[in-house]
Amino acid sequence: MVFAAMPVVSAICVFCGASPGDDPAFMAAAAAFGRAVATAGRALIYGGSKTGLMGEVANAALAAGGRVTGVIPRGLVDKELAHPFLTELRVVAGMHDRKATMSDLADAFVVLPGGLGTLEEFFEVWTWAQLGLHAKPVGLLSVPGFFAPLLQFLDGLVTHRFVRREHRDLLIVDDDPTNLLARLDAWQPPVARPKWIARGEE
Repeated sequence: MVFAAMPVVSAICVFCGASPGDDPAFMAAAAAFGRAVATAGRALIYGGSKTGLMGEVANAALAAGGRVTGVIPRGLVDKELAHPFLTELRVVAGMHDRKATMSDLADAFVVLPGGLGTLEEFFEVWTWAQLGLHAKPVGLLSVPGFFAPLLQFLDGLVTHRFVRREHRDLLIVDDDPTNLLARLDAWQPPVARPKWIARGEE
């Protein structure tokens, strides 16, 4: 009997908006990524909401037969934002507990379009990778017209010597969900270097 190889990254934490945004392409990207995760036999970890891109990525993964775990603070459950049909819903005390639980459950992180909360979660796990606090890949699903200004700004941080090039390159960017998943599997952590850059250092 031949067994299919398990993916290196078996559980993916997705950060994305609880709003749909102003472009149908955002919701379409969320749905495409949710389907890709489930089709590849991976579990989806996300913030547990039924609204916006969060609801869309979860619904698409569930519809494709995937396992979806939501992690949501008690205060948002009480506002009836929790998705009622997930494989598992973990209710935690607050936002810090949410991020810690999602990180513990995940083998990798992917960011989709979203607002301040999405960016805060994304930058925190990326900073953890920069500091060597975890060795999990961090990806971004590039959606046309949304992430280009952010990526340009990030390149500027390298130009102005606030971020090392190898730390900037920790972020895996792809516009195709299947390709992004494959690149997460293939990722290897770089040799650790201090995050700060001394004057005159190359």
